[in-house]
Amino acid sequence: MDFSIRTAAITAVAVGCTFMLGACDASNPLVKQGQRDREAKEAQIPHCSKKLGSLSVVEPEGSVHWWTQQQLPSPTKLIKVFVAKSGCFTLVDRGMGMNAAMRERDLAAGGELRGGSNLGKGQIKAADYVMVPDLVASNRDAGGGGIGALAQGLVGGTTGKLLGSININSKTADVVLTVTDVRSSEQVAMTEGHGEKHDIGFGAQGSFWGTSGLGAAGVGAYANTTQGQVITLAYLDAYTKLVTELGGLPANASAANSRQTGAMRVASRMTAAPTGGAVVRSLEPGMMVYPTGNRSGLMWEVDDEHGNRGWVSSENFDLAH
Repeated sequence: MDFSIRTAAITAVAVGCTFMLGACDASNPLVKQGQRDREAKEAQIPHCSKKLGSLSVVEPEGSVHWWTQQQLPSPTKLIKVFVAKSGCFTLVDRGMGMNAAMRERDLAAGGELRGGSNLGKGQIKAADYVMVPDLVASNRDAGGGGIGALAQGLVGGTTGKLLGSININSKTADVVLTVTDVRSSEQVAMTEGHGEKHDIGFGAQGSFWGTSGLGAAGVGAYANTTQGQVITLAYLDAYTKLVTELGGLPANASAANSRQTGAMRVASRMTAAPTGGAVVRSLEPGMMVYPTGNRSGLMWEVDDEHGNRGWVSSENFDLAH
């Protein structure tokens, strides 16, 4: 009797094993679910009919980078992909690309570049906004439950080891995106995103699942690891909310602050009133001024780079385009 029960149990587990092996086929939906989730979300990246401004994406502060602990690249790379595909912002590089550009400018300043290179001051586009992506929480095995002990207790050999390596778990991630207005230093948006995926994962037991088999799929990046995919979904969630929240802003942060940027064309004086009055300061050619939006004829009220406010003739400076 005991033998019959044990045989029936082994048969039941073996049938389950056969089903699971079939589910692990590369063409099976269970294996491809993570990829389909990402593709579906990718299709849902919001697309803007107009630019919300120029954007720089920077890494979050901290001596310990959470993405290295997750064996992932910097989240700034992921966010830049979303930004580029959505068309909601103009990306300005403040990373390695900027460093390389500055080296070129150093060569130009030293006279090392050929004539006509057209590298000079006042050409670098300003960022209207700065975005910082960060991770609030990431759980690799939230509520995970294994079936290995039962399987190995009932079935021995290779089959038992295979079943012992299967683990059903839920992976989650919570992220946050913050956006700061460069001119006012005001935090104009902060959105949270959540990602979650119930996954059937395989451990490293058994040569069948080693580096030559499905085990190779566990090497990580946002595109090819489950946790990376979950974090990707969370950032997509946050980015979609962010673009929706910022959708009512003018085309750029300058307009939002009723401000533009100007460069003095000739030497001039900033006065306390449009009709003259006390001189606030002298302005030299090339100095930057920021119109407040107040005008009186040809006289415009402006701020300088140090926060001084006064009136200048609009004939004496050029607006940046």
